[in-house]
Amino acid sequence: MSDSTTLLAAATDTGTGEAVVFWVVAPLATVASLGMLASRKAVHSALLLATTMLCLAVMYLAQDAPFLGVVQVVVYTGAVMMLFLFVLMLVGVDSGDSLVETIRGQRIAAVVAAVGFGALLILGLGDAVTTNAGLETANSDGNVQGLAALIFSRYVFVFEVTSALLITAALGAMMLAHRERLEEKLTQRDLSVQRFRSGQHPAPLPGPGVYATHNAVDTPALLPDGSPAEVSVSKVLTARGDVRRVPGSSSGVVERRDGDA
Repeated sequence: MSDSTTLLAAATDTGTGEAVVFWVVAPLATVASLGMLASRKAVHSALLLATTMLCLAVMYLAQDAPFLGVVQVVVYTGAVMMLFLFVLMLVGVDSGDSLVETIRGQRIAAVVAAVGFGALLILGLGDAVTTNAGLETANSDGNVQGLAALIFSRYVFVFEVTSALLITAALGAMMLAHRERLEEKLTQRDLSVQRFRSGQHPAPLPGPGVYATHNAVDTPALLPDGSPAEVSVSKVLTARGDVRRVPGSSSGVVERRDGDA
C-alpha cells in the first residue's frame, strides 16, 4: 500500500465516539440552518444561526481541534452572533420590514455571494479529502502550535482576508437593522402639542393615596379641590368594590368592606 493511500485511509477513518457525535449533532445543525433560512423573523433566524454555530463547535472538538472549537463559541457565537441578536432586538426589525428591500441590489448580491461561497466550500472540501495528511500530522506539536504555524506561514494571506469577516459582520448587522424613514421625526415640541391635543392627561396620573388619609392602593388621591381622583386607583379594585371612600366626599367611590380579599 502506498503512502498516499495510507494517508487517505487515516484521514477517512472514523471512530465510534466520533461517529455518534456526528450523527447526533449534524442533523441538529442541518435542521437549525434550514430553519434559519425559512424563518420569517430576524430574531429567530439569529437564534437558529447561533444553534448551528454551537453544533459546529462540538464537531470541531470531536475532530481534535479544541482551539477552533473554543474560538467558534467565544468569538462567533458569543460575540458576533450576540451582537447581531442585540441589534435586532433593540432596533425591532419584524417580518414586515424584512419583506421591504430598503437597499437596492442586496438580494442579487446575496445570491452571488451564496453561489461563490458554495463553490469555495466544495473546492475546500475536495482539497481536504484528497490532500489531507491527517490530524495527527497537523497536531504533532499540539493543536494550537500546529494551527499557529499554518496560519502565520502558509495561510497568512487567507487569515488576513478572513479577519475582515468581523467588519463584514458589523456591516451586515447595520444592513439588517437599516430602516428607511418614511415620515419626519417628531420633535419635542411636536410630541408636547400632540400630548395636549389628545384630550387625555398631559401629566402623569396621580398615585393612589396622595393627599388622602390613607397611603394605599385602594385609596384614591385627592385633587386640589378636595375631591377624589378616581383615575388614581385601579379599575379592577373599583369593579370589585374594594376602594376606600374619602370622608366627606359624595363621589361614587365605594367604601371598602372589611373581610373582602
